[in-house]
Amino acid sequence: MCGGVEAKDKNRAYVPVKVYFPNPKAAFPVMLEDGTELGWVPWGRRKEQPGSGPQGGWAKRETIERGGWDKYHPQRALGLVSGYMEKDAARVSHWFEMTQGYGLECLLIGEAEERRVYVVTTTPPPAFEWVHDRWPMIAELPARSEEGPGWS
Repeated sequence: MCGGVEAKDKNRAYVPVKVYFPNPKAAFPVMLEDGTELGWVPWGRRKEQPGSGPQGGWAKRETIERGGWDKYHPQRALGLVSGYMEKDAARVSHWFEMTQGYGLECLLIGEAEERRVYVVTTTPPPAFEWVHDRWPMIAELPARSEEGPGWS
């Protein structure tokens, strides 16, 4: 279900940073589908955190398609990560490298300080069903300048 991500922080000379969802300060760089970079956006909302967005850090594709997220007026966004982590049934972490030019399919809700990003999930590819029953959706990034955002 994507319990962690690795992203490169351009404010730290593009040094990779591993971020885990349970951390209340979890965030990762996000881009809107038009190519607008938003920088690091908080990842979801935990039970103890204030806000009007749903608890958790994920949005099931099936729920989105049924209109379950419509009340939040989400925008499609892309997580600019270089890798993501899934835990198997034994709670062992498995890291997967992101293909260059692709990002995590996400929903962005809220504005300004209330803005949050949720990773869109679906069923896993057959080769990875043994890892987890939910899998992050991957999408191609829009064309970008050579300078690029805080990822690679």
